[in-house]
Amino acid sequence: MTVTDIATRTYNHGWRLDPIIRSLLDTDFYKLLMLQMIRKMYPDVHVTFSLINRSKHVRLAEVIDEKELRAQLDHARTVQLSKKEHIWLAGNSFYGKAQMFSSDFLAWLVDFRLPEYELRKVDGQYELYFEGPWTHTSMWEIPALAIVNELRSRQAMKGHGRFALDVLYARAKAKLWTKVERLKQLDGLLLSDFGTRRRHGFLWQRWCVEAVKEGLGNSFTGTSNVLLAMDNDLEAIGTNAHELPMVSAALANSDEELRVAPYRVLDDWRQMYAGNLLIALPDAFGTTAFLRDAPDWVADWTGFRPDSAPPIVAGEQIVRWWNDKGRDPSRKILIFSDAMDVDSIERTYRHFHGRVRTSFGWGTNLTNDFIGCTPDGAADLDPISLVCKVTSVNGRPAVKLSDNTEKATGDPEEIARYLRVFGGDDRFTSAVRV
Repeated sequence: MTVTDIATRTYNHGWRLDPIIRSLLDTDFYKLLMLQMIRKMYPDVHVTFSLINRSKHVRLAEVIDEKELRAQLDHARTVQLSKKEHIWLAGNSFYGKAQMFSSDFLAWLVDFRLPEYELRKVDGQYELYFEGPWTHTSMWEIPALAIVNELRSRQAMKGHGRFALDVLYARAKAKLWTKVERLKQLDGLLLSDFGTRRRHGFLWQRWCVEAVKEGLGNSFTGTSNVLLAMDNDLEAIGTNAHELPMVSAALANSDEELRVAPYRVLDDWRQMYAGNLLIALPDAFGTTAFLRDAPDWVADWTGFRPDSAPPIVAGEQIVRWWNDKGRDPSRKILIFSDAMDVDSIERTYRHFHGRVRTSFGWGTNLTNDFIGCTPDGAADLDPISLVCKVTSVNGRPAVKLSDNTEKATGDPEEIARYLRVFGGDDRFTSAVRV
């Protein structure tokens, strides 16, 4: 295996375009899983995704050159599935299941290209929209976030000398390896890379994945990045995301349809994958509301991925719910992935160890932790909270409530309606860093 000298590669940016997205598989695995279901069950739904910078103090349109951004977005639209990638998707097993993707879906994916986009500057920020069939706009989320984050990183490193960059990456590598050495002490830990969307850059994510694979051995279960999974003989990790309940809810024609929308789309999911991949994401409209109204069959699912409440608080709430439903929590799994770093992973692992199986999706704090690493002490490389969310469905506004009010998205009037339907119990307000 050839290891790229990232500092040299960063310093030598003398070519016209250094593409950030070079493969359609440079995305999260759940995107492909959801896309297959969307194409089969929701082929006529039109959806708009919008870039949302929750770190408003960083004025992205004043940091990233618009021409460079357009060039990267335009290049991403030219990328198609390669023959090698098609063969790997068709022949590989995922979660122990062969032929996870149908031949019909893969034949369609061969000709897939990302659709058009809309980009403009407003008050120092970029407004970036992807509007069209859900079967196509969904695939913009991850590459759009990766492009914007990497362009910001590149801009922050412009003007630094070769040795300054060498020191920067040496510090970041040492920082990561210190984390790995701590995590090695957790016997039976299960951890995977969830860091594509807000990574420092592709080469850096690849280095992180390869380093954690070596450092943690069998405790490292894989990566959500499909391309890195293929290239490193790793398990591709992921199931579904918030966009499923958000779109399902926006399609509802009454308050009662809205209330059951999260379960209707999960029922579609379990039919699509014949009882596999049964991990529920409960916090789109509040975990308390989800558990309160959940049909009994949800308790038979393999586990939950709490994603916005404090991990121990959310985990305990779900464990109590399993107990109330007569299910044995020790036979279930909780997957924690919201801004996890070594401290919270250690704390959460020790709290639940022996009571319920746990797994950790290590995201931004794995693939974009350069805090304190810059030779001049600047914060230009500190990660920001950038998301790309569904904002409309067939012309109707889409909403995410979240357990954390700071993560809510949508029209204020629709948010008020959703709160009336789902309730606001146990929601809290906490600053979002990543």
